[in-house]
Amino acid sequence: MQTDYSGQYSPAKGTREDLSSERRSDPEVAGDLAGNIDPSVLNLVLATDWVKGVIANSLRAYLGGLGPIEIEPLTCADDQSWLARLIRRHQPKLEELAVLMLAMLPHVEPWAIETLVKQHLPEGGEFPEFGGVRGAQLRGIIPTGETAQFVLGGQDMERRIIIQRMLSADHWFGWAGIMRLESVREGEPVMSGRLIVDPEIVEEITIGQVTRPSFGVDFPAEYIETKMDWEDLVLHQGTLSQIREIESWIKHNDTLLNDWGMGKKIKPGYRALFYGPPGTGKTMTAMLLGKHTGKDVFRIDLSRVVSKYIGETEKNLSRLFDKAENKNWILFFDEADALFGKRTDIRDAHDKYANQEVAFLLQRIEAYNGVVILASNQRANIDDAFVRRLQTIIQFPMPRPEERYEIWLKTFPSQIAIADDIDWRHIAARHELSGAGILNVTHFCAIDVLAKQSLRMDLKGLEAAIQREFVKEGRIL
Repeated sequence: MQTDYSGQYSPAKGTREDLSSERRSDPEVAGDLAGNIDPSVLNLVLATDWVKGVIANSLRAYLGGLGPIEIEPLTCADDQSWLARLIRRHQPKLEELAVLMLAMLPHVEPWAIETLVKQHLPEGGEFPEFGGVRGAQLRGIIPTGETAQFVLGGQDMERRIIIQRMLSADHWFGWAGIMRLESVREGEPVMSGRLIVDPEIVEEITIGQVTRPSFGVDFPAEYIETKMDWEDLVLHQGTLSQIREIESWIKHNDTLLNDWGMGKKIKPGYRALFYGPPGTGKTMTAMLLGKHTGKDVFRIDLSRVVSKYIGETEKNLSRLFDKAENKNWILFFDEADALFGKRTDIRDAHDKYANQEVAFLLQRIEAYNGVVILASNQRANIDDAFVRRLQTIIQFPMPRPEERYEIWLKTFPSQIAIADDIDWRHIAARHELSGAGILNVTHFCAIDVLAKQSLRMDLKGLEAAIQREFVKEGRIL
């Protein structure tokens, strides 16, 4: 049972001859793979055939009154597919690889296990020794922990216990987030739970990539991106230099923590606070950091996180951080005061649980190994416990006249002819607007000239648009 993985590797590109005879005769496979096969597809085909052979041998041995089977090595392509990388990283024993592929089988060939059982029990009947359950939609057999014990241990108690240990949280299957054993009702055998492969692992093994999670109840965050670039964003020079520090951390963090050994001295991840009036570039900066460091940016929808029901907020946050773990995402908490606000004196049960939410969030943020950016209008609104744990606090002030002048020049479309009575320096000095406010004015002016079919902007029209923006913001020009 302690056999180390001793699989052989084929060349990086496989051919149809590398497939099993069963696969070569499958018209769906053979029809489109007349030439070379991508190694990741080849590895999936070979591993699927291999585990089906393991199951078939186990069924024959059991029905023939023989002892536990010996597993033949798996041959696969030494490439950059997920399966090959897993083998190189974890050096799994053959039994571990068999359990993983057994759990993957319903995702690749949903009918495979059912077919194998029927081949060896042609007259049907109950076969409780094999384990397995049927899903709500899947008509075939979904393997359970009992199935893994039967296939790899038969009736050998020692081997069955080894398989049970393999499916515990302490095994690398568990702590690496690859697969787990489904929880069962109290009092039922723990090994009757289904073998569950992490959905992202299923995606990576089958389609070669992990798709971004969809915004919804189970994932209260929205993927955000921008077509703009750093030169399109006008910020105070001091603000920009601090942002460059975050960019440098993202680029060099792995070297610092792993190669230089700082991982045992400092906490993982990076935590920053952006504060300043609305429209000063906080969200845009987060998106540009993600764009230029190759990180996905997700804006957290606090309306789907914060709940009036006790314990629901922590549950929502837990799902979010569990999903984000080890992804190196940038999590952007806009209007973060709702979650990260100052704790209050305990006057009633509501205050007590509100403070517990803050404590829970503090714990999860400290443990997160990616980037967390909090955005707030006021620095003073954020609880001191969070402030102490931030690597950087960056102010986004209202743009000064020279910065507003640059924003006006960059924002107005070149297709609009500017009248001689418009002096951008005078406009920038006279009207205190944020970058978002200037963009709103530009947007209104562009639509207005298109509607009038003039494509010319004069001072009167510009001033009217600025007045409109001030009224919208509740200010008087």
